[in-house]
Amino acid sequence: MSEAKGGRGAQLKHTGLRPGWTTGACATAAATAAYTALLSGDFPDPVTITLPRGQTPAFALAVEELADGRATAGVVKDAGDDPDVTHGALVRVSVRVLPAGSGVVFRAGPGVGTVTLPGLPLEVGEPAVNPVPRQMIRDHIAEVAAAHGGSGDVEVTIGVDHGEEIARSTWNPRLGILGGLSILGTTGVVVPYSCSAWIDSIRRGVDVALAAGLTHVAGCTGSTSEKTVVAEYGLPEIALLDMGDFAGAVLKYVRRHPVDRLTVCGGFAKLSKLAAGHLDLHSGRSQVDKGYLAELARRGGADEALAAEIAVANTGLAALQLCQAHGVPLGDLVAVAARDEALSVLRGAPVAVDVICVDRAGTVVGRSSVR
Repeated sequence: MSEAKGGRGAQLKHTGLRPGWTTGACATAAATAAYTALLSGDFPDPVTITLPRGQTPAFALAVEELADGRATAGVVKDAGDDPDVTHGALVRVSVRVLPAGSGVVFRAGPGVGTVTLPGLPLEVGEPAVNPVPRQMIRDHIAEVAAAHGGSGDVEVTIGVDHGEEIARSTWNPRLGILGGLSILGTTGVVVPYSCSAWIDSIRRGVDVALAAGLTHVAGCTGSTSEKTVVAEYGLPEIALLDMGDFAGAVLKYVRRHPVDRLTVCGGFAKLSKLAAGHLDLHSGRSQVDKGYLAELARRGGADEALAAEIAVANTGLAALQLCQAHGVPLGDLVAVAARDEALSVLRGAPVAVDVICVDRAGTVVGRSSVR
């Protein structure tokens, strides 16, 4: 065999597309630069940060302001070759010192939304800065504090120029995130998607796994689900297919090129779309059907009052949480339905399938048996 390898990294390389940086990575870089300037008087430019997977990108600063006990830095988001609506947006972060013991307090600046409905991984009233970017910023604030003698007790205000206007092109208003964009990212890296290039990379990933003699591969929707299947099954990197939103591409190719076992692992909401018969899981091309989730919940013992709540839930996660509170195994029901849909697409190919649903933290919230 040639030196080509499989796995998520090889798939990205195969597409020839240039990756970019998430709004979370940009905000982390800007916060790091701002707090450094607040403590030292100088803005590092470029500013280097460490991402969750160990990459150390450097970001040029587009804004530097230091006055009245507050420092502000800005980074222009580069989404690489991904058609991201936030590509080119200016992410601004202001930092000011708080009293000892305050920790890191997050505020929504202009262009960053506020959570107004339950069902998201943030409490109502919180700025829409997701958990991983929050932790990245906390970690870098602590590093800067240690390097320059600070306490690490700061207020971090994150804004995005024209963010409220950009957010109208996203699902934020429908999800109850009002006033702007969300600060997102679990790895800090934007993985670019060209449908044809990514589907081709999935096919090459299957080819590499088969050529290596593997009998078990996993189609994962992202890095969180990838970690889950590695922890569950100890699969090697070349067994991991980064299917992203292209569940149909994995299933149709494996139907023609069978492997003994396929595990499909992904976020609960995405896999609820597969369960409902959608093979393209992208938010622009399929939606979580809360009515379908309500029907599944009924099959799992939910009464009509609970089913009615599920049918109008804000998000798939909110529906799951309602069922968890009432002892209804919606996660397992979705996993089983997704497995059965996968088997129908495989049309009798000799492939055993199981499905694992995870939440944003990577906790398993549903699974099917192997069939």
